Amino acid sequence: MSKEISRDKVIVRTSIIGILANAFLAGFKAVIGLTSNSIAIVMDAVNNLSDAASSVITIVGTKLAGKQADRKHPFGYGRIEYLSAMVISMLVLYAGVTAFVESVKKIINPATPDYSTVALVIVAVAVVVKIVLGKYVKGVGNKVNSDALVNSGEDAVLDSVISASTLVAAAVYLIFDISLEAWLGAIIATVIIKSGLEMLKDTLSKILGERIDPQLARDIKATINEFPEVNGSYDLVMHNYGPDSYHGSAHIEVSDELSTDELDKLVRRIQSRVYNKLGVVLTAVGIYSHNSKDTEAVAAREKVAALVKENPYVLQMHGFYMDREEKTIRFDIVVSFDAEDRGEVHKEAIEKVQKEYPDYTLYINMDMDFSEI
Repeated sequence: MSKEISRDKVIVRTSIIGILANAFLAGFKAVIGLTSNSIAIVMDAVNNLSDAASSVITIVGTKLAGKQADRKHPFGYGRIEYLSAMVISMLVLYAGVTAFVESVKKIINPATPDYSTVALVIVAVAVVVKIVLGKYVKGVGNKVNSDALVNSGEDAVLDSVISASTLVAAAVYLIFDISLEAWLGAIIATVIIKSGLEMLKDTLSKILGERIDPQLARDIKATINEFPEVNGSYDLVMHNYGPDSYHGSAHIEVSDELSTDELDKLVRRIQSRVYNKLGVVLTAVGIYSHNSKDTEAVAAREKVAALVKENPYVLQMHGFYMDREEKTIRFDIVVSFDAEDRGEVHKEAIEKVQKEYPDYTLYINMDMDFSEI
C-alpha cells in the first residue's frame, strides 16, 4: 500500500510541475504571438495550455484510480489511468486539428509578422524549458509506469521542436523577408495530429488488452518452478487492471502421489511467493497430475510428444497422464496462432495418437499460450 501511495504522490507532484510550467509558458507565448502577429507562436501557446490540461487530467485520473476496490469494482479502479491517458491523447489530437484549421486560414489570408528581440529570446528560453520538462516528465512516467505522464512528456518534447521551428521561421523572415508562418503552423499541426493518433492507438491497445510482458511471464513461471514438487508450469493467463496490477491463473504439473493436503499447501505457498516476489496475484492454480512410477506411461508420454510435435504448429505438450486401468490418455497441446486452421492441427494430433493407442479414450485439449507466443 505504501508503495502505491508513494507512486501516486510522485505522479501528482510531477503533474503539478507540468501545470505550472505550461501555464507560465502559455501566458508569455500568447502575449508574444498576439503582439507580433505570429500564428505559429499563438498555436504554440495553445499547445502549452493543452499540456497544462493534460497534467490536470493526469492528477484527476491518478486520484480516481487510487480508490480502493469495492463491491461494484472488486478489482479496483486502476484502469482509470488508461482512460486519463486516452483523454490526454484526444486533447493533443484536438489541439493539432485546431492548429491546422487556423494555419490554413492564415495561408488563405496571410498576415505579416513583426518579431522583436525580446520575443525571440523568450521563445528560445521556452525551447530549453520544454526539453528539460519533457525529459523529466517522461522519465518519471517510465519509472512509475504511468502512461499519462509518458504521453505528457513526449508531448512536451514535441513542443520544444515546435518552438524551435518558430525561431527558424522568424530567422528566415528577418534574413530573407519571406514569411513561412502559416505554412510552418500547418506542418506543426500535422506533427501534433500524428503524435495524438499514436498516443491514442497505444492507449486503446492497452484498454483492449495486450499480451503480458514476456519477461514477466518468464519470471512468474520461473518462480513457480522453484518449488521442487512442481514439474512444470503452464497455461499462464494474466489480466491487467491498471499499471502494475495483475491478476491471473496458471497450471502446475505435479506427481500423482501428492495428497490433497500437500497440494493445498503447495498452491498457497506458490501464490504467496509469486505475490511477494513479483506483485502478481494468482487467483487460481490448476493441477495436472504426472505419472511418477509407471514406466510404461513415462515412455508413452515421450512417444506421444514426438508424434504431436511432428506438426510444426504444435508448440508444446503438457499435462500428460495415462491411466492404464481406465484406458484413458489426457493432455493439452499448445497450437500456434500462425496455423491457418488451428482446429485442423488439433484434429490431426488426435488422429495420430488414436492410431497409436486405438484401445484408449483420448482427452486432448487445444491450448493457447497467452503470455509468450
